[in-house]
Amino acid sequence: MRRHRVGTSLYAGVLFVVLGVLAWVTGQPFIFPSLGPSAFMLAFQRDRDRTGLVRVVVSHLIGGLAGLVAYVLLATGVSLVADPASFSMAGLRLVASATLSLVVTSWGMIATDTVHAPACATTLIVSLGLLSTPLQVAVIVVGVGVLVAFHALVLSAYHRATDSARLGLVDG
Repeated sequence: MRRHRVGTSLYAGVLFVVLGVLAWVTGQPFIFPSLGPSAFMLAFQRDRDRTGLVRVVVSHLIGGLAGLVAYVLLATGVSLVADPASFSMAGLRLVASATLSLVVTSWGMIATDTVHAPACATTLIVSLGLLSTPLQVAVIVVGVGVLVAFHALVLSAYHRATDSARLGLVDG
């Protein structure tokens, strides 16, 4: 387990830097809290299973859409950027939006066999009004897609390089 610490940590950072640069260049929220756990999981597990990579994207898509629907239905105009007053209607609306989004996201991930826990954080980010416009949800999904695509590209290059090296040793 110790051998994974440095490599996993650095690789998770590399995955995140790609999105950070994209956010910096575009001014769009391509980095957001639930991508940290997704980047870590991709870096730590590094499996080549394409369905696992699709699961990450689809789960965040479900979370983003569920969060957006819950927010539009229950909490439009309210945001959790400050603590709402006790027993306030705004606070109740945010609680209802967050609860509905979590229920729908959980159901959607289970129903589609795309369970990826960080998507539950995505749905809360959206349903609590932190990134709650259709454009911001689209940026979230594109950001996850970029993260996964870059990861797949790195894995592909790594496997080509290590397979070539291994074949050279066998043939040499």
